[in-house]
Amino acid sequence: MSNSVEIPFSTTLLVRDTCLCLHVQRAARALARLFDDALRPAGLTNGQFSLMMSLNRPEPPPMGPVAALLAMDQTTLTAALKPLQRKGWVTVMENPKDRRRRLLGLTPDGKAALAKALPIWKSTHASLDDALPKGGPARLRQDLQAVAGMTGETVKASPRRPRRSGRAMAG
Repeated sequence: MSNSVEIPFSTTLLVRDTCLCLHVQRAARALARLFDDALRPAGLTNGQFSLMMSLNRPEPPPMGPVAALLAMDQTTLTAALKPLQRKGWVTVMENPKDRRRRLLGLTPDGKAALAKALPIWKSTHASLDDALPKGGPARLRQDLQAVAGMTGETVKASPRRPRRSGRAMAG
């Protein structure tokens, strides 16, 4: 005998229409495909572009702050750096202030690759911004930054606000 629990299909539809995590994941995948396709002629993926742009600083940054900016752990960052190192675009060097830590930098070839990709990123981003409703790009960035800064405790402590009116998005 099975003791399976049946979840009503109406619950599936509720999650499909209201789950912020689902909608952000879908949007992130769509944006990743859009930028991956656009940046392909420059030899970069959207993740590599973001990583390399995060290294474009006056002084080589340590791994920790780069990982935090990109919302990834240092192991994932190390793996993401490998193909860029093989291409000769990124260097990982010992930190002279603390030999246990590493600093990250762009090589001259890496800066050239980033410079080649930048106009592609700008035009793709401008087209995307133009396709969003008026005021949408700034509001979307603001809301995403707020979500990115949330912790489990922040969400638990927040008083429940009334829902905005409007129909739910069909997924």
